[in-house]
Amino acid sequence: MSEIEQDTRAGGGVGGGLRTLGRMVSEGRAGSLLVILMIVVIWIFFQAMNSNFLSPTNLTDLLLQNVAVATISIGVVLILLLGEIDLSVGSVSGLCAAVMVVLIVNHNVSPVLAMLAALGVGAAIGLFTGSMITRFRIPSFVITLAGLLLWEGLQLYVLGASGTINLPTDFITKLTSTFFTPIVGWIIAVAAIVVMCGLAFLGRARRRRAGLPAGSARMQVIRIVAIGAAMVAAMIVFNKDRGLPLAVVSVVGLTVFFVYITEQTRFGRHIFAVGGNDEAARRAGIRIDRVRIIVFVLGSTLAAGGGILAASRLLAVNQSSGGSDLLLMAIAGPVIAGTSLFGGRGSVWSALLGALVIGSIANGMDLLSLSSAVRFMVTGGVLILAVTLEAATRLQRQTED
Repeated sequence: MSEIEQDTRAGGGVGGGLRTLGRMVSEGRAGSLLVILMIVVIWIFFQAMNSNFLSPTNLTDLLLQNVAVATISIGVVLILLLGEIDLSVGSVSGLCAAVMVVLIVNHNVSPVLAMLAALGVGAAIGLFTGSMITRFRIPSFVITLAGLLLWEGLQLYVLGASGTINLPTDFITKLTSTFFTPIVGWIIAVAAIVVMCGLAFLGRARRRRAGLPAGSARMQVIRIVAIGAAMVAAMIVFNKDRGLPLAVVSVVGLTVFFVYITEQTRFGRHIFAVGGNDEAARRAGIRIDRVRIIVFVLGSTLAAGGGILAASRLLAVNQSSGGSDLLLMAIAGPVIAGTSLFGGRGSVWSALLGALVIGSIANGMDLLSLSSAVRFMVTGGVLILAVTLEAATRLQRQTED
């Protein structure tokens, strides 16, 4: 039984449940609930300011605009869970996209092979970064700050004098311009709900066999119903526009995959252990340097994937690809959604939810025709608020310990 449900039944009624919820929020244990409430408030506000915000077309565009950021943010979450930071993910995404488009346009390489080459470049960069951190004990902040400049300069060199290369209509551009028909979309949604239910109850049975508390069945059913209802609502919205986007399915599937890796595998437990206390992890026999290198390889590879999706969306790669506010959004999203900057606490889901928060704010301000200055100030203010809440929560836990 959940803490909220216990307090509600113990005589506190709804008030007791709300007090417990407030305590969980202050202690950083409210999970995704606070972020979802934040998204609801943001959507209500911008809908009140502009009636087009919640239109099917705008909501579909909002999601497509942020698939690249969400993909990069998944890698950022993995790195943050280690207690590290990667300031080069934006530059890596731009460089890898540039490598891909040059291979396709200038060297007539197959789009699939060019995409694999771009992902390979991202993995190599991650291997280099992780090796420098583990071999020479260079702080990740320093080496990735240098990487930000290095990879951005290499991107300009790869693109050459023209500075902009357009993508032909091919496999790459279809990654973000493909939409499923309503029937196929509903089949995917129903399959996702069935898989979600199966995994939830299998996980519950596994915990019972292991003698661990399985939690409240009622709350689990409520959670599944809420997520299922959200999927149904999303399908209705998509089908009123162009249909379910392939890019959205891909990013959600990628998120679920890394949620499984971090929460259900030994490697995932090692990531949390290293981020929580690397010395304790080392004494427990965990090869902390290998974990760090693998995570940085994954982070840079996902940054490359984000660059590919951004190129597909914009139909071109130019000198500003991977720049502007991409790095800010990729890091700010997960932090706003609850992933700790200090390591050892967070969820890959925060990449998706955080991208939705940041993307909703940016999209809403664009509809209101607000300047970039206001957009940066608002996003920075939200990030400061999230970091302050995280720091206060951390201090409270340390005081209680």
